[in-house]
Formats: sequence, structure tokens, C-alpha cells
Amino acid sequence: MSAAIDLAVSTVIFALRPDAAGHLVLSIPLVRRTRDPFEGRWALPGGAADAAESLADTAARKLAETTGLSPAYLEQLYCFGEPDRSPSGRVVSVVYWALVRTDEAELAAEGENVAWFEADELPQLAFDHNLIVGYALWRLRTKLEYSRIAHAFLGPTFTLAELRQVHEIVLQKPLDPANFRRQIEASRAVVPTGQHVTGGRHRPPRLYRYDASVQLVDNGPLTSAGIR
Repeated sequence: MSAAIDLAVSTVIFALRPDAAGHLVLSIPLVRRTRDPFEGRWALPGGAADAAESLADTAARKLAETTGLSPAYLEQLYCFGEPDRSPSGRVVSVVYWALVRTDEAELAAEGENVAWFEADELPQLAFDHNLIVGYALWRLRTKLEYSRIAHAFLGPTFTLAELRQVHEIVLQKPLDPANFRRQIEASRAVVPTGQHVTGGRHRPPRLYRYDASVQLVDNGPLTSAGIR
């Protein structure tokens, strides 16, 4: 008779938060484990699936219980189920990912057992959570190129400079402002609102929004063979 398989959910939450020098960096919150296996090690928020609710509802509830966050963008990312990923038995994890704005991230509960880390500079995490975060980073950076995903970091309206900053932080490379503007305008996914930023001394920048009527191509998730 085969051994029982436990089902769990975990969530990778991305936000742009200031580092020690005050520069915005791509960050994720982690939760310190308080019991074995891997007691004392940092891990992604999550827990056992609940038979009385959907996986998405469980992910959202666990997220709220551990971090206090309730992100508007919560999407199923991938399923991780290697036989040896947990020393306590066979556990299959359905992983979700969430994006939150900087002001929303400031509402997260922080303390001895909950803290934010730079997404590309993580310690050794419990289970296979480093692999999970690596896959989530790949997915985020790939999806940023052909979707409205930056919207979740910015809110309903934004300047092109703010949009470019999101791309530069996530992609970890500088982008030429003129070329970026041309590419964004050519995509027709971003349109001016007719409004400007107020309160500045210089010529106020224009505010833009995403045009939901424009269909963008999504290449779909990577297969298990492509995880790296």
C-alpha cells in the first residue's frame, strides 16, 4: 500500500520595498518555522490545505494569518511534489504568487518570526523553497515583458517613469527612457488618462493607465522540465 500524500499551499509575495540604503528592491516576506522539520529556518507563508475551502482561499487565509497581507493579485503559480521535498513524508505543495504595492507591503506584520528579504539574496530556506522562489522570479521577469503585471505594483494610474522603474527593478537592468517609451506606446496597452501629477515644481508628468481592451500574448507557464 502506498503512503499517504499530504497537500499544502504556499505563497510567494513580491513587493518593491526600500533596502537599508533607501533604494527600492524586489522583496518577499518569509516566516520563521517554529517546529520541525527545519525549526528556526525561514520559509514561505503557507500550510496544510483545508478540505472545507478552495486552495486559493486557503492560500489567502494563511497569508493573512501569518503576514496580515490580503493582496488583490493572487494567482496559482505551480505545483511542487518531488518525493523527497519534505523529510516528514510525501507533501505536494500548490504554490501561489501575489504582488502588492509598496504602501500595501508596509501594512505587513513584522517581528521575530516574520520579516522581509531581498528576493535575490535569500538565506537557505526550509524544504525546497529556494527553488520555488527561483521559479517565481523567473515567471515574474518573463511575464513582465508581455503582460500588465506591473500594474499590481503601481495601482490604477502611474507615470511612464514609475512604470520604467518597476521594469528596471524587477529585470535588474537599466532601460533607456526613450526606447522604453517607444516600446510602451507601440504596445498600445498603456494610454494617457488626460491627467498630470500635481504638486511638482517642474512640468508635471502625464498619468497613464492600462487599456484592458488590448489583448497581450501570454506564453504560458514553464513545464517542470524547464524549472531552473
